[in-house]
Amino acid sequence: MNEETGLHRGWFTEHCALWLGRATALEIDHEICHRRSPFQDIQVFQTKTCGKMLALDGIIQFAESDEFVYQEMLAHVPLFAHPHPERVLVIGGGDGGVLREIARHPDVKEIDICEIDGAVIEVCRQYVPSMGCGFDDPRVRIHVLDGVEFMRAQHHRYDVIIVDSSDPEGPAAGLFGEAFYQDVREALRDGGVVAAQGESLYLCPDVCCRLARILRQTFPVWGYAQMMIPTYPGGNICVGLGSLRPPVDRPCRRPAAAMQTQLRYYTPEIHAAAFVLPAFADRLLRETV
Repeated sequence: MNEETGLHRGWFTEHCALWLGRATALEIDHEICHRRSPFQDIQVFQTKTCGKMLALDGIIQFAESDEFVYQEMLAHVPLFAHPHPERVLVIGGGDGGVLREIARHPDVKEIDICEIDGAVIEVCRQYVPSMGCGFDDPRVRIHVLDGVEFMRAQHHRYDVIIVDSSDPEGPAAGLFGEAFYQDVREALRDGGVVAAQGESLYLCPDVCCRLARILRQTFPVWGYAQMMIPTYPGGNICVGLGSLRPPVDRPCRRPAAAMQTQLRYYTPEIHAAAFVLPAFADRLLRETV
């Protein structure tokens, strides 16, 4: 095992305490980039069958083969739940994928992104242009800052806020706290919507319950949606949503025909279906205190 790269006989294996004794592995062709920032270890690999892959501190963030699932759902579910989003903020999301999807919405006028680690942005723009292209839209303004601190300074500015965080460890730990979501609510304009990376209901039920409780206590409308994505442990991941007015479990607008042809996962029907959770998960989230 090469501890510096996470490689063992040509396979990259991620291990995380959150996964309850499980691991995910991808076969690697070669390493493209390995960089240590002040915040974390950054690795980009060319995999054998899944395109390029980004890992932060040994945890897989995306593989090109299925990243579109996560990016589309995290972006389009809140954007299509809002009747007319003009100002959008992304916290985290340094790979650029969510920005790429937000940019498909012509009525959005401003796109701010606050990413704590500028090295992630640099690496993805240079080595993974299929994701880093999201930074090329002229509406995007980049803030290399702590998202928790940035959010405290925002007041009634955004229609949609997307929290594209890594797991609740290291640089992203503060993005799963109650105080942070109070600041998110303060930063939303009337009728605003927030969507956040919500972990796996199968592997991280405690994290999901905590986020659901925070959303339920902070926003008059809330919901939890799930999606299928093979690269992530357990094959799925969730999005937690909160809203100051519009329902989040169904779209109030539909993608234009030209836009829908560009999308590979999101449809209005998938939007609604994603909120239909298995019985155990529905009970878990609604009964948590």
